[in-house]
This record gives sequence, C-alpha cells and structure tokens, in this order.
Amino acid sequence: MPDIHLGDYLTVPTGGMLAGTPYEQMEETELTDFLVLWEDWHRQALSRLPYRVHPTAQIHPTALIGDDVIIGPRVRVWEFSTVRDGSVLCSDVSVGFNCEVTRSFLGERAILGHRIGINRTLVGADAHLSANLTVAAISMWSTHMSNPEREIVLRTPDGLYRCGTPRFGALIGDRVQTGNSISLGPGLALGRDCRIASGVTLAARTIPDHSVVTAPHTSETHVRRRPVRRGRSLAAGSQDT
Repeated sequence: MPDIHLGDYLTVPTGGMLAGTPYEQMEETELTDFLVLWEDWHRQALSRLPYRVHPTAQIHPTALIGDDVIIGPRVRVWEFSTVRDGSVLCSDVSVGFNCEVTRSFLGERAILGHRIGINRTLVGADAHLSANLTVAAISMWSTHMSNPEREIVLRTPDGLYRCGTPRFGALIGDRVQTGNSISLGPGLALGRDCRIASGVTLAARTIPDHSVVTAPHTSETHVRRRPVRRGRSLAAGSQDT
C-alpha cells in the first residue's frame, strides 16, 4: 500500500502548548497510524497540559467548546460556533461565525470562514478555508451512516490507500486556499499550496502540491434565447392562451 506521511502535508508546532505531548510526533507519523493513535494521543496531551484553553484565546459567549478541546494562544472562536470531540486549535487560529469543528486538528494561523463544517480533518498551517465549506467524514454507502462500517479509501498514483477507519474527512496541507460552497471528503489529501475554486466537490483521492482544482463557473455557462411565439401583439389587445 502507498504511504501518506503527515509531514509531507502539515507543519506541526513543536513548541507552545503542544510541547511535550504526542502531537510533537505528527510530522513523522503515517496517516493510518495517526488515525489509530489519535484518541490516545489526545488523552495523553490533556493529562500533561496546565490548561486546555490558553488565557489569551478569545471565545465568543455564544460559542460552545467541548471539555476535551485544546485551544492555543490568541485563538479566536466567533459567534455560534461549536468546537468539540477532542479537537486541537493551534496558536492564532480563527474559527468564523456558525462553524462546527469536530475531532479536527487546525495548524497555526489556519482560518475558517463562516458556516464551515469539518469532521475528522487535519488542516495545515496558514490554510484559509472560505465560507460554506463542508468536509464529510463518513461514506454515504455505509449501510447505516450513524454507525458506519465502510472503510475510507483514497486513490493515489501508486494505488489505493486504505485509511483503516470508516471515519476520516480530509488532510488539508499548509497554505491551502479554497473558495466558497465546496464539498470535500470523505477521504481526501490536499497537498501544500493547493487552490480549490468555488463549487468543487472532491473526495477519495490525493491531490499533489500546488494544484488548482476548478469547477464549471458562470463564465463558462452557455446562454441561448428562448423561441419567440409568433402572433398578434399583446399591445394590440390579444391574449396569450
């Protein structure tokens, strides 16, 4: 099976709140191994931290923060957003209005725009995800999506990559930028410095560094005139029947 090393996609801080925790090892870890170890790593990190939420973080009073979430220095979480289920927000992350972040890792200075939902997803440093983006983590082909059993599999140039879990959204590399109204996952690895245009739907594959992914846009839409019915003018007193 081909390899997907997190260090080929993400830059993970080795200092600050995550110093001395298993998260320091992320860049040396293979994706499938990380997905297996993730919950245990997070429990160990929580046990070693003096506080879960850094004193300099700004959390809006209407935001909901889970009891097992780690939030770093100068993080901002805006109105009506939810961060839960063992998520990690590294320093200077911004989570916009009405977002939902579930079991996800956001690298330093990552920005989530408004109304974004990400699940079981790793986001690199300086990534910028625009409004109305969703990252799904469960295959709709599972018999019961509330209890999924279908393993997430990615297509790579070297063959199929098996994630070993039915719950994985995306690996989004450093400095990735997206437009709005985008659907990603389940099962996606976006290389560093990729650009994803508005309206794209993308899943179950790897995308190399510096790629640009687009979808048909209004500038490419064909416009034609409808046939005109011939007959007497309405202005002349006729009625359309």
